[in-house]
Amino acid sequence: MPRPEPAGAPTGAREALRGRLIPIAWDRFPWWVLILVIGGLVAAAAIASSTLYRDTLAFLWDGVLLTIYLTLAAYALALVIGLVAGLMRLSRRPVLYTLATLYIEIVRGVPLLVLLIYIAFVAAPLVSEALAGAARTLGLPGLAEAITGVIRSDLNRAIVGLAFGYGAYLAEIYRAGIESIPRGQVEAARSLGMTAGQAMRFIILPQAIRVVLPPLGNDFIALLKDSALASAIAVPELTQSGRLLSARTFRAFETYNMVAMLYLIMTLVGSMGVRALERWAKAGH
Repeated sequence: MPRPEPAGAPTGAREALRGRLIPIAWDRFPWWVLILVIGGLVAAAAIASSTLYRDTLAFLWDGVLLTIYLTLAAYALALVIGLVAGLMRLSRRPVLYTLATLYIEIVRGVPLLVLLIYIAFVAAPLVSEALAGAARTLGLPGLAEAITGVIRSDLNRAIVGLAFGYGAYLAEIYRAGIESIPRGQVEAARSLGMTAGQAMRFIILPQAIRVVLPPLGNDFIALLKDSALASAIAVPELTQSGRLLSARTFRAFETYNMVAMLYLIMTLVGSMGVRALERWAKAGH
């Protein structure tokens, strides 16, 4: 005997509910989360039960820490470079606008790997020799040695190269965020007696930062993955550590499984942070 329908419920609503309740629930179920959880449990069990995987993780751990440090340092520098270039791009002074546009167009037109190698092996030695020579001319040999050591460090060159490359992309994000603020707010700030710099600092930038937080977070995840390019200049981050271990043990399968899993964990954690940041920005805080 068919089950009686609730009294007072519209017939069309009952039919829609009966026909779509289960499909909607299954369609919206986060299957990708379930798959990742199952894969993570399988990977954790494999690591716990295998001495080889545990030894691989122990060897790669320093590379993980260096990857995180490289990403954070390069991104912090890229934020500064991007903000300066973005403001110059909005400047009415032709020299500032031209320099910023030239930097953005050139850097965005060159592959990041090529840019990183060029800065590491061409620009860094030239700058190092010029600054060290100037220090020696001033009678400061100790300063010359310090400059040479800092500039020729593989890690420092990787940080500068990645920051210089990503700064061009962040500059365009800043520019778009600033231009999204209504022009009337700038005029209102100027009518209150604020200078252009004060209006930008106290009125425009605080609102623009909220707008650009999600894309800035996405670029942070991209930089985390692109930090693997630092292996091209022998920085012992995660990818380079995996390459060294694979060459030493001839166990490429286990080594690169672990490398890929560690990158996946870092990017997933970063992606969750970006989603939280997006929710915070949408909430209007």
